[in-house]
Amino acid sequence: MKPLTQAAHALSWALHPFLLPLYLVVFLLICTPFAYYPSGMKFYLAWVIVLYAMLVPVLGLGVLRSLGRISDFRIDERNERRWPLLIGTLCYVLCAMTLAKLPATVFLRKFMLAAACSEAMCFVVSFYWKISLHLTAMGAAVALLLIMSIVDPGRSLVPLVLAVFGAGALASARLYLGCHNGLQILAGFCGGFGIAVMALLFL
Repeated sequence: MKPLTQAAHALSWALHPFLLPLYLVVFLLICTPFAYYPSGMKFYLAWVIVLYAMLVPVLGLGVLRSLGRISDFRIDERNERRWPLLIGTLCYVLCAMTLAKLPATVFLRKFMLAAACSEAMCFVVSFYWKISLHLTAMGAAVALLLIMSIVDPGRSLVPLVLAVFGAGALASARLYLGCHNGLQILAGFCGGFGIAVMALLFL
């Protein structure tokens, strides 16, 4: 395997939609006012988000694979994406409902709802077209960091710049691997970004 191909695969896994919520929650709990929360609450928040945004969807993929609903954990086939996306949407909604029990976590709840809306958008689109799930997730992450950088530029500007460069590198990697064309990548990023901004501001 060529070095560039290996690097593209590594970047695709490092910035996988399942891992982005983990990166974001670590950033929020360490570098934002959430850092001043009691350690017990921070552990609870991290556990809830990891459970609903990572563990349950991954287990769902395992079940779907065992049932023959998907042929590969990468779910590159458009027709195989519907069940995983539906499970992901429900998981994010459940996560938001769990976080709603804590009034101090309004922003986290809104981001989980933004993620749910982004997954729902991909679910609907998957009936007709293949959209980049990686770039949809990156678009939502950039939207979160952009809003945070407007509110508190001192803490969020550097992560925002890193996320924008990461999105560009990820788009290049997905194009290089032949997983998507330019329009699918652009639609994914713009869709995730726009839906996340609307959800964060108005939900």
